[in-house]
Amino acid sequence: MPDDPTLGELARRLEDRLGDVRDDFRVMGERIDSRVSMERYQIERAQRDDAYRALLERVKGIEDARKEQEKQRAADRRLIFSALVVPVLLVLLQVYLSTRGAGV
Repeated sequence: MPDDPTLGELARRLEDRLGDVRDDFRVMGERIDSRVSMERYQIERAQRDDAYRALLERVKGIEDARKEQEKQRAADRRLIFSALVVPVLLVLLQVYLSTRGAGV
């Protein structure tokens, strides 16, 4: 029966397989340790969502402030036109009319 393995060869094969199984368990343990728990994932996701919402609110606030500033600038331009430019034009018109002799 030369094809049958000897006891020493069986022991070596069994020891090799046992080493493979130990390596597999070590790799599985490392993978399990590297996994993130569902609770931690949900907490991190909630924090990320909160940060995203805060950023959106900040951007919206900046946009609203910019629109308000544009409205204020338009109102200032109207005020400048009505308070400064129109009286100057009226004075110039009166001077022009008085030099032409059509004044009151």
